[in-house]
Amino acid sequence: MSSSNAIRRDVGPFALMLTGLGSIIGSGWLFGAWKAAGLAGPGAIWAWVLGAAIIMTIALTYAELGAMFPESGGMVRYGHYSHGSLVGFIAAWANWIAIVSVIPVEAEASVQYMASWPWEWAHDLYHVTDGQGELSHAGLMIAAVLVIIYFLLNFWSVKLFARSNTLITVFKLVVPAATGLALIASGFHPENFSVGIHGGGHAIDFPAVLTAVATAGIVFSFNGFQSPVNLAGEARNPGKSIPLAVVGSILLATIIYVILQVAYLGAVPQDMLAKTGWHGIDFRSPFAELAIIVNLHWLAMLLYVDAFISPSGTGMTYTATTARMIYGMERNGTLPKFLGRIHPKWGVPRPAMWLNLAMSFLFLFFFRGWGTLAAVISVATIISYLTGPVSVMTLRRTATELHRPLRVAGLPILAGVAFIMATELLYWAKWPLTGEIILLMVVALPIYLYYQAKSGWHDFGRQFKGALWLIVYLPTVALVSWGGSTTFGGQGYLSYGVDLLVVGIIGLVFYVWGVKSGWRTPSVEAAREAANLHPGQPVLPSDEDIAEHVTGRR
Repeated sequence: MSSSNAIRRDVGPFALMLTGLGSIIGSGWLFGAWKAAGLAGPGAIWAWVLGAAIIMTIALTYAELGAMFPESGGMVRYGHYSHGSLVGFIAAWANWIAIVSVIPVEAEASVQYMASWPWEWAHDLYHVTDGQGELSHAGLMIAAVLVIIYFLLNFWSVKLFARSNTLITVFKLVVPAATGLALIASGFHPENFSVGIHGGGHAIDFPAVLTAVATAGIVFSFNGFQSPVNLAGEARNPGKSIPLAVVGSILLATIIYVILQVAYLGAVPQDMLAKTGWHGIDFRSPFAELAIIVNLHWLAMLLYVDAFISPSGTGMTYTATTARMIYGMERNGTLPKFLGRIHPKWGVPRPAMWLNLAMSFLFLFFFRGWGTLAAVISVATIISYLTGPVSVMTLRRTATELHRPLRVAGLPILAGVAFIMATELLYWAKWPLTGEIILLMVVALPIYLYYQAKSGWHDFGRQFKGALWLIVYLPTVALVSWGGSTTFGGQGYLSYGVDLLVVGIIGLVFYVWGVKSGWRTPSVEAAREAANLHPGQPVLPSDEDIAEHVTGRR
């Protein structure tokens, strides 16, 4: 069997926080301000603040779960503990899709910045056709090489990964901060903040701000808070390390992103805005091109270097965390056993890494531009957030005796707000993207059904009952997105404002239903027995088949 104890606990609290920060400050900082301004104009500042607040509520629910169950790939396990294997599978699939696709998007970001280098061969790496940008064949090959480098740097132990990531993250903090401050000092136009999205005068377009939160790379960027949770199995003293890493990384990243957004809005030349407004501004490498415009050539060179370092640091982090996710999914009993094997010397799940490498190449070649893939990742990420708030409240009811190193105050309200806001985010992403990604979640169900058939449909009725709320929830949100206001891409059967209220009510109803649907699963029973045998030790639930035997359900 694969044991979580085989994973080494070598990552300290500061390194764990830098892992989260290194995941958040990736390609999002290179392109997010440009994309958000194009959607919301000066309202993009509020989009970052609102996005950070929403993600913080969601992240705190996962922080309690991560401290309670400090295991590698934990993000794909919590739904399994609270509601059984079907919820666990859907949540794990959504989470894995959202994270594994980040690896190629970071490589694409580096190459897209290369396309602004002052050489003809570099210009040929990225092309824009009919407003849609994508990498050329040469650009794709360079991106593929970067993905392989991320893979190799994680192939030899988590300690090597943590050390290299710490150095990279420190650099990644300095460069964005320097970029924001330098642009504000050198080429700032306060008048830009009065220009509207499509030109003319500016007024806060609230729906545009909401869509920017969901699709401009904001959710995509802040999703990096998951990395400390997924690496909890490698953390020393997870009860203190995980909340520090999660909260600290989000707060620091928010400050940096707001500075960068203000700097971008103030640095765009006024003559460019006069022609098209914010919506028409198109850059290959936004901050580097702005640095050249204001004659900060040293900053442009630094940005070209950082365009490799920032995305690469995030790519390496996600290469590590996705391997732990596959490891966790195997322990749920819905993937082949060999994918959960831990290398006896290096302490990393190498077969899982090979699978993620193959998936990274698929995403790389099907989605050839940062903007396109970032939007897909954002919506898949939102779906992956849904089970955390429901699971943490369910486990407070069904696993009261298990030790909680972190107990978040006001959790019933916080978790409810987190689920409702995740539902709103899903709606803000606009139809048809919302429906397309929900459909992507259904594609994997045959894998789950295969393993259920293999086990003789053991306990399937209970698993289905525990998942019914989620099975109904996804098509319900898709239907409302389709029929909602035209503001969010719908058919207009609901007016703007009414649609937001309806979505909020739907979120509340399904949150209550989801919490009540949880049950005391074999994994929780096995965890209780393990806690009684080894008091004071971290709670690490057994693999699914072992839990079934321990609890006498098989």
